[in-house]
Amino acid sequence: MDNILIITAFVLYLGLMMFIGLCYYKKTNNMDDYIIGNRKLGAWVTSLSAEASDMSGWMLMGLPGAAYLAGLNAGWIAVGLALGTYANWRFIAARLRKFTEIANNSLTLPDFFQNRYNDRSNVLRVAPAIFIIIFFVIYTSSGFVSGGKLFSTLFGMDYTTAVLLGAFVVVFYTLTGGFMAVCWTDFIQGVMMFFAIIMVPSVAMFALGGPVNTAKAVEILNPTFFNPFMGPDGSTISAIEFISLMGWGLGYFGQPHILIRFMAIKSSRELNHAMHIAMVWVAISLAAAVAVGIVGSVYLTEALTGPRVETVFLVMTGELFTPFAGGLILSAVLAAIMSTASAQLLVAASAFSQDFYRSVIRKEAGQNELIWVSRAAVLVISAMAITLAMNPNSFILDMVSYAWAGFGAAFGPALIMSLFWRRATRNGVLAGIVTGGLTVLIWKQFAFLGLYEIIPGFLFSLLAIYVVSLLDKEPEKEITEMFDSVQNSDI
Repeated sequence: MDNILIITAFVLYLGLMMFIGLCYYKKTNNMDDYIIGNRKLGAWVTSLSAEASDMSGWMLMGLPGAAYLAGLNAGWIAVGLALGTYANWRFIAARLRKFTEIANNSLTLPDFFQNRYNDRSNVLRVAPAIFIIIFFVIYTSSGFVSGGKLFSTLFGMDYTTAVLLGAFVVVFYTLTGGFMAVCWTDFIQGVMMFFAIIMVPSVAMFALGGPVNTAKAVEILNPTFFNPFMGPDGSTISAIEFISLMGWGLGYFGQPHILIRFMAIKSSRELNHAMHIAMVWVAISLAAAVAVGIVGSVYLTEALTGPRVETVFLVMTGELFTPFAGGLILSAVLAAIMSTASAQLLVAASAFSQDFYRSVIRKEAGQNELIWVSRAAVLVISAMAITLAMNPNSFILDMVSYAWAGFGAAFGPALIMSLFWRRATRNGVLAGIVTGGLTVLIWKQFAFLGLYEIIPGFLFSLLAIYVVSLLDKEPEKEITEMFDSVQNSDI
């Protein structure tokens, strides 16, 4: 009976998401509609869809799991992410929105790089598209792992079947509705995630006798949990660990599935309002996610070990709420998974169709053909991500951190320099993208110094762009004039 009520809640939620996808199916007429929604998003949908697609299942599973083991030490990830979120909205969003429209109405990040530097060789479309596909396969697979853990934990379902079930729903509404379906479902999912992540630790603290009693219980269990500079074993956090945790914030400048939201808003004038909404959501949600792990360490009587630590939110929900209410809350986990995976699939498929297929294979491809190529790419990329997700012992946070670093290092410096440095050149940006992406791929394998790979990747990419641009000839007048026109634009 309990499972029937939980399934009922899930079916209601999934039915709504799939209905939205079908609603937008007939409204998708060209690539502008499918990839960027014809730049029609409002402030609320922009902000919540950006954050929902950003945080994903790792906020409800990966981060609480880290806090369950390390207490406030894991909170430095949240601090780094909050600072990165603010910097992205404050400094990148408006200029990117203006520049992408001025630069020949660029629809994707590689599209923008090509148009920004008037690159006729297509290398600035193809090289970024390759990295987008590589890292989004890894990133999307983390979402499918989250889905597998969700369904297998709740229903005792075979892990492989659970992964396939979660993937099916994501692929369905990404295929049908495109960008607008993804954004509107992300908006609903962002609201669900916000209330769910607040309710679980709040109700658990009430069950333990209130915040004061909960804090006392945590201190008795592990006195280091409330010391952000100490690990769970009592050791002091090192400078390398601190820099690595805070370094998560650098990743924001290069995440295509977040940046596309800035490009899609109706006007740059609405971005200030959207930023305030986003920052309130992020600050509260990240703090609550850390609280889930810390409170769960004393609320749960059975200790979680290994990959199971990332199910702390799921287990607490099952113990705290009635089956139907718990099903609605756990739908927020599915919402988090789906919001990010769908956004990533859409961006990766767009990169293939717009930046590879149209540039290299069929330059004369029409709008309808490109839409169907994008949909085919969604299926292929999903299949690759599902294959990676088939290991039930995978840690969600590890997979996310790898892909996050890849995007942050490959595209973050390239985007910052393209938006703000007049002297940046095509060859400089290309060198930065390749250097950043390859540094992450190599550094991850050898784990030099224990330093998170985004740090060296970001720094080496910046250096490559600066040095190669200065050695290169100055940009053409047409390129610098377009750069200068952004400042006075009121788009």
